[in-house]
Amino acid sequence: MASTGGPKSTLVKVIMLGNGGVGKSSLTLQFMYEDFVEEYEPTKADSYRKTIPLDDHEIILDIMDTAGQEEYASVRDNYLRSGDGFLCVFSITDRSSFTNTAEIREQILRVNSEKQDIPIILVGNKADLEEHREVSEEEGLERALEWGCKYMETSARTKLNVEDAFYDIMRQVYQKKAMAFENTVPTARGKKEKKNSKCACL
Repeated sequence: MASTGGPKSTLVKVIMLGNGGVGKSSLTLQFMYEDFVEEYEPTKADSYRKTIPLDDHEIILDIMDTAGQEEYASVRDNYLRSGDGFLCVFSITDRSSFTNTAEIREQILRVNSEKQDIPIILVGNKADLEEHREVSEEEGLERALEWGCKYMETSARTKLNVEDAFYDIMRQVYQKKAMAFENTVPTARGKKEKKNSKCACL
């Protein structure tokens, strides 16, 4: 991939969202430490940070793994506001978790109403449990098409598409930040002003 202009080291904050039990923590821990954890006690949120080379750039990845429990919903807006990109996770074995992704996306858009082109990937986790599938791949693809985002099926157990999901959301966020960086030029007074640009809303 061609190098994109922008700062050499870029902070990318990714928020993991979805119902409790869909595997957000398992995906995060698999990506961070290559460790599969099947049982994970939910907390309010856990934050992980890792420096990752991405194409020709250095990404400081900050992952916020939210609990997905109703009792913590009151603080969710703070997480949503702070995120650069979002992995909206459901379990292919739990239709209610898929149904709830629509509400989660609405929350993302509501809290970030002043932002444009918000990077979101819809993730159908637990793809290794095909025999227990309640949500078809076609349904996931259809919803992603409706949202204007990507759909991926993952398995924290087998590592299927785990790296791809995180690298893809990092790349989307980096490209957005690089574009904003390029569209900001120094003026004669040393200040910065934005060039006129058009961005498509998600």
